[in-house]
Amino acid sequence: MLNISNNQLNKKVDLTEYASGKRVFNKKYYKQLNRFLFVFAIIVIIVLFLPWTQNISGQGRVTTLRPDQRPQTIQSQIPGRIEQWYVREGDSVRKGDTILKISEIKSEYFDDKLVERTNDQINAKSSSVTAYKGKIKALERQVGALLRERDLKLKQTQNKLIQARLKIKGDSIDVEAARINRKIAKTQYDRAETLQNEGLAAVKDVEEKSLKLQETEAKLISLENKYLANKNDIINAQIELSRTTATYADKISKAQSDMFTAQSSQYDTEAQVTKLENQYTNYKVRSGLLYILAPQDGFINKAIKGGIGETFKEGEQLVGIMPAGYELAVESYVRPIDLPLIHIGEKVRVQFDGWPAIIFSGWPNISYGTYGAKVVAIENFISDNGKYRILLAPDETDHDWPASIRVGSGAKTIALLDDVPIWFELWRQLNSFPPNYYQPEGKSKTAKKK
Repeated sequence: MLNISNNQLNKKVDLTEYASGKRVFNKKYYKQLNRFLFVFAIIVIIVLFLPWTQNISGQGRVTTLRPDQRPQTIQSQIPGRIEQWYVREGDSVRKGDTILKISEIKSEYFDDKLVERTNDQINAKSSSVTAYKGKIKALERQVGALLRERDLKLKQTQNKLIQARLKIKGDSIDVEAARINRKIAKTQYDRAETLQNEGLAAVKDVEEKSLKLQETEAKLISLENKYLANKNDIINAQIELSRTTATYADKISKAQSDMFTAQSSQYDTEAQVTKLENQYTNYKVRSGLLYILAPQDGFINKAIKGGIGETFKEGEQLVGIMPAGYELAVESYVRPIDLPLIHIGEKVRVQFDGWPAIIFSGWPNISYGTYGAKVVAIENFISDNGKYRILLAPDETDHDWPASIRVGSGAKTIALLDDVPIWFELWRQLNSFPPNYYQPEGKSKTAKKK
């Protein structure tokens, strides 16, 4: 029946002579079927050589091109209690509009005049710093006066010491003259006594010489006593000089110690002032956080924390807001094996959920209901779903995306790759081969030049 044997029966036996053969071979629709199959086979062969655009399909969703244009939630930087709502869900708000008012729940911030009283503390401490500065200046003047007084006192004592040294120098000369006079008087007395013993001099002369000798001895003793007294004056002047230096060193050290103590107190008070100023700024900023404001123009999506009197911690989500102005984009996910085939600037076709489309993935030119996009970002780290994330922006050279699309809706993406014959694509699919690896035109030209 299949006509695959080398001994073909139809060439030896005429089948049309039999009744069944007459009923089969004389029917015209079998010839038409054969012609149809022949034409269909030719068409299939022609189709197999038609061009087919290789593609990578992916699932994604609509998002925004810039991070600051995506839906966001507003949190409170401080824990609090909801006091009053100023908006409703769906309301339009401008940047800086008040959304809700909260109150403090921590006891250290219950005081309504906390900022003013902290400012009063700053003023008091600042006055204390001024007082310490005045005290330091007064002590500096005192130290300067003591230094000048010490210098004068030392000069005075040094002058006394110089005077005593000069005086003792004169006394030493007088003592030496008195010694010479005593020696002369002694010599004269001895001579007079010798002459008187020989009878050559009168007793009166001897007595006069003896009196003169005693006078010179008395004067010598007096001058020696005076000399010794002047020596004591030198010692006393030296002692007074040393005592003056020690006394004024003690006074100056005490004044300097008081000055350093005042400086230390000043620095400590200045540190307290700085700390209070920091607290004042924190309290002032914290008081401004009692009103939750809109960070940008947009629409209130959902009140996550509702009601009045409900408490929350810092960082908790209070309300969701959608920015008013945004640029649409699509984030899609591709398999790791397809990631090397995706490049920045490549063309991608996008089908949005809810929009009718007739898609021929290999013939994008005849597809209907898809919109043009291009790759603007490729994630460098794999996502939780085991695929890599790519970001698509609208293609300016293609049709505009529908204006009714909203952020968060689903989308299907088809990344367009190389053009190959259909038979090659079927062969690739049957063998589970990846699409053709290729480089964009700019990169391929650069590679050829190298």
